[in-house]
Amino acid sequence: MAASGAPGWRAWLAVAAGGLLGSELRYGLGLAFPDNMGSLPWTTLCINVSGSFILAALTTFWIARPRTAFWLRAGLGPGFLGSFTTFSAVVFSVDQLWRTNHHPVWIAYLGLSLLLGLGAAAAGWRTGKVLADRSGAAA
Repeated sequence: MAASGAPGWRAWLAVAAGGLLGSELRYGLGLAFPDNMGSLPWTTLCINVSGSFILAALTTFWIARPRTAFWLRAGLGPGFLGSFTTFSAVVFSVDQLWRTNHHPVWIAYLGLSLLLGLGAAAAGWRTGKVLADRSGAAA
């Protein structure tokens, strides 16, 4: 962080670069694994669940290692994972399914997103804790 308390240029650059890479990866996965209209958006679900796991694991690990560079945490967390996983993609998919009267699908999708996302975050927290303990970073 800069002396004024505002993030320094490295953090801004890391968030921008991470955001570019995360959004491009999401876009590429969407092209590689397109969802069929009216079906559960599996690609978006998998992206968001995996991102929840990774962000929870990294955050837990970083809590145990507070000296990890701020620019790195900002670039990977809000930058890369923030653009890789987006709530707007969930809302867009639900809206499209709702508008085309696929009500059981959007309800199942929202339920799965919530349950699997929370489960992945819990597993990520546990994984981050184990990794921090193994590295000797935890007190």
